[in-house]
Amino acid sequence: MVSLLHIPRFNRHHHHIISLSTLNGIRLAEQIPHPNSNNNHHRTTSETAFFSSSSSQSVIRTLCSSICEAYYQQQTHFRSAPPKLNLSMDSESLSPEQVITIVASLADEAGPMVALSFFYWAIRFVKFRYFMRFYIVLAGSLIETENLERAHEVMQCMVRNFAEIGRLKEAASMVIEMGNQGLVPSTRTLNCVLGVGLELGLVEIVHKVFDEMCERGVVPDSCSFKLMVVAYCRMVRVSEADRWLIAMLERGFFVDNATCTLVISTFCEKGCVNRVLWFFNKMIEMGFTPNVINFTCLINGLCKRGSIKQAFELLQEMVRKGWKPNVYTHTVLIDGLCKKGWTDKAFRLFLRLVRSETYKPNVHTYTAMISGYCKEEKMNRAEMLLSRMQEQGLVPNGNTYTTLIDGHCKVGNFDRAYELMDTMGKGGLSPNICTYNAIIDGLCKKGRVEEAYKLLKRGLKDGLDPDGVTYTILISQNCKHDNARQALVFINRMMKIGITPDIHSYTTLIAMFCRHKIMKESQRIFDDAVKIGLVPTKETYTSMICGYSRDGNANMATKFFEKMSEHGCAPDSITYGALISGLCKDSKLDEARALYDAMIDKGLSPCEVTRLTIAYEYCKKDESHNAMVVLERLEKKLWIRTVNTLVRKLCSEKKVDMATNFFHKLFDKDPNVDQITLTAFLTACYDSNNYALVSDVTERISKGIG
Repeated sequence: MVSLLHIPRFNRHHHHIISLSTLNGIRLAEQIPHPNSNNNHHRTTSETAFFSSSSSQSVIRTLCSSICEAYYQQQTHFRSAPPKLNLSMDSESLSPEQVITIVASLADEAGPMVALSFFYWAIRFVKFRYFMRFYIVLAGSLIETENLERAHEVMQCMVRNFAEIGRLKEAASMVIEMGNQGLVPSTRTLNCVLGVGLELGLVEIVHKVFDEMCERGVVPDSCSFKLMVVAYCRMVRVSEADRWLIAMLERGFFVDNATCTLVISTFCEKGCVNRVLWFFNKMIEMGFTPNVINFTCLINGLCKRGSIKQAFELLQEMVRKGWKPNVYTHTVLIDGLCKKGWTDKAFRLFLRLVRSETYKPNVHTYTAMISGYCKEEKMNRAEMLLSRMQEQGLVPNGNTYTTLIDGHCKVGNFDRAYELMDTMGKGGLSPNICTYNAIIDGLCKKGRVEEAYKLLKRGLKDGLDPDGVTYTILISQNCKHDNARQALVFINRMMKIGITPDIHSYTTLIAMFCRHKIMKESQRIFDDAVKIGLVPTKETYTSMICGYSRDGNANMATKFFEKMSEHGCAPDSITYGALISGLCKDSKLDEARALYDAMIDKGLSPCEVTRLTIAYEYCKKDESHNAMVVLERLEKKLWIRTVNTLVRKLCSEKKVDMATNFFHKLFDKDPNVDQITLTAFLTACYDSNNYALVSDVTERISKGIG
């Protein structure tokens, strides 16, 4: 027990060491008399304050004595952290000003640990917890006694507590201001502000604090950068995460394994597989040691992109580094192979896992393999795997059943789909909205729309809420039958209940209006999609290009073609074909030809309509030589098919002379002339009284001259 005689008089108020401007800025409870107030009144107030102060000092000394007594009763040996005090005093009887005086006096006379113990006791109560001067005065006292580590501890505590009530910005500003009072913000304090702020999603505030602290000499460490990278990854803001990763690597830091997994999954989700692969290899060069989870996550990203060969190369690198692939690694590879349509290869890998002594296929592995067979409509094999997994003691999950149900719906076996749905219920698995979507989609595609709506009503009655996929199915079904009004009703209903339609829903609507050449509406829907932040896909652009081409507006079609690269979309043969058709219709044959050549240079094969369209347009201009040159770029099989169709078309239009040139070329390449083409050509010759040509062709065929 500590006697009052051993405690010096607590008459120094160290909360005045902070600059007056700082304290004035945060003086939340002080009452400052007005300079123009009555002198008599001021004198009376001062006299009252003197006697009150004398009494208050006595109370403060008594309280400090009690606090010291409680502290030393618990302080039996050296402590690195202040003990938790058990004080009998009533917090309600204390004012914020009194706790400030107490903590400053304790810091000065009894030492920082006693002051901190009281501080932690006091901030348990709301009236003191969010009183900024309480923190500032204690920190100031600790600064004066050169106990900077404890002062930082107080400021970090303030940051965490003030963030609870939305005052992080204010607390962070005070941390920076304390640098002027001799407490230069430390890296640990910076990380405290970053961690708390980023947890609350206050990225912009945190970013400014980071920059300002760095300007004041704080040196961020790997943890500082990691916090920023993690925050942007969680927000799926890949470009910002990329920038912070670059800054991190430039300073010689790299992330830990857990953060690496987050970065890989985020970048892969946004399609930035090559970029994250570069980061991965760069960090390995710098000394980073990836684990099996990092490798598996990256392999998964490559598989989802369809880069199966690259995924297996990474697997080999993983094995070379001493890591053994686990069941999850095998599962993502099997899933990737199945999505690529290589189920035979996937099954061989699956069997290797079955025969393994270390790892056995789990529910996810079986489900991936079942999904592969369902995609190929090999439902017997899929059912066999379901039986096999149950024999192994594995319980199919909702995803397993939904995958099988979807497969049976695709082949029109709805009886089995409903049976599996009932089996789910009996096994304690309630069919979810994904299960209902699989059957509803299958029914709509098979024309059983009324049954699909009945099933949807049943699901709603069971308490399920339709999701974006449900609405997309219904929108697609209505667009397929040109029911624009109902499709728009579903779009509006989605938005009303807080579901943002995805780009697929918008593309379906756009395609419907484009089919009917209602381009004003298509353009409006396209603009709406972009306005809400959706990124148009290749299919979206192709629909717009098709629509404008059909509508005879090749200029607008060309503009959309040129804009595709802005959203990272590469045109395919259908896109090229649509624009070539539009340019031909608009008599812009040179532009169409240039596009046709560019398409073939990129390794794309033009469809028959595109091949025929451009060749026929040259024929219409009596430039059969150019038509021949265009077709010469095709492989033999495609050339023969196109020329057969062109000859028949020219014959139907009585252009026998031109048809003759192509027919002879065709005969030279393939003496076994298509009978329909031969009949059409001979008929056209007879109709134009060109009997000599009939005789010549008949003779060539009979002699087999080619």
